Amino acid sequence: MTRTEAWIALNLIPQVGPVRVRKLLARFGTPEQILMAKASEIMDVDGFGRAQAEALAGWQSQIDLAAELKKISTRGLTILTQEDELYPTLLRTIYDPPLVLYVWGEVIKKDHNAIGVVGSRHATIYGMNTTKKISFQIAFAGYTVISGLARGIDTAAHESALAAKGRTIAVIGSGIGKLYPPENMALAERIAQNGAVISEYPVDRIADKQTFPYRNRVVAGWSNGLLVTEAPLKSGSLITAQQATEQGRTVYAVPGPIDKPTSAGCNRLIQQGAKLVMDGGDVLDDLMTLFPTAPKPPTLEAPKPQVSLTLDEEILLGAIDTEERHIDDIATRSGLTQATVNVSLMRLEMKRLIRALPGRRYVRLV
Repeated sequence: MTRTEAWIALNLIPQVGPVRVRKLLARFGTPEQILMAKASEIMDVDGFGRAQAEALAGWQSQIDLAAELKKISTRGLTILTQEDELYPTLLRTIYDPPLVLYVWGEVIKKDHNAIGVVGSRHATIYGMNTTKKISFQIAFAGYTVISGLARGIDTAAHESALAAKGRTIAVIGSGIGKLYPPENMALAERIAQNGAVISEYPVDRIADKQTFPYRNRVVAGWSNGLLVTEAPLKSGSLITAQQATEQGRTVYAVPGPIDKPTSAGCNRLIQQGAKLVMDGGDVLDDLMTLFPTAPKPPTLEAPKPQVSLTLDEEILLGAIDTEERHIDDIATRSGLTQATVNVSLMRLEMKRLIRALPGRRYVRLV
């Protein structure tokens, strides 16, 4: 058994999580030695009674390691353990870091400089547009955008990072073989080409009410800072923000109208000390103060009219004028595919050549 296989085996054993494994490592030294320990030896470790010790000592009858290894190989996944150089540095320092990370795609050293972006699954147009703008700027500046692949804000964060030709990491609350939500499979495939889809769960673990909150600690723990762009008072995003605070991360929040329940969570975070953010530059400037060796952000001032445009962007810009136009009208006038229109509109907006309006309408600024 290799060292990595031993870590995978420990991760598969029920009721043996990161905290207990840390205690076992202090006693036995390596994951291989833990798996070879006798029940009587395990009982000497704090937190292990006879039943738990016997269950751990008999781990081979509880899990099918060979089957899990085959699933990993068949899907072309890689495994990161806490001993690997590419395992996120900040994540390794939290109270209960994942024993293993299943990786679909590739984690690179650059991904250690990352910003978590979270928010409501039921996002408003305001929340989506704000997330798109700030996530694009963060990714363009060289930071990796980390989110949870959920509907709403998470999806906008990932898509905007990809539109900026940056890197993004999706941390999911299920096994990679049971990806949730299923409608984001195409997005997950794109992320795997420009970052990675990450899970700490066995390949075929189905998501449940416990896996999502537990997943959130990874988003917060991996990140240099956590940005909440839109969230009501009762929101999983606020739990993630609390986890980030407990982990010593800076929390950023986008303010919203005081009469909108969808922004009440962000406004409350600001009341409680989160840093108010109106632009990606607010996050980047703060991080440059906290982490001067992090990627240097470009100037986020409005670009001059003579910006560099792709052919698709030039065509699309020609289909937009100073009168409001719906996205369907723009697509018809440009002759471009809907997918190309969606990406190009986002890029034109980030270059401040057009403005997004409510109702999926756009207007030209120059």
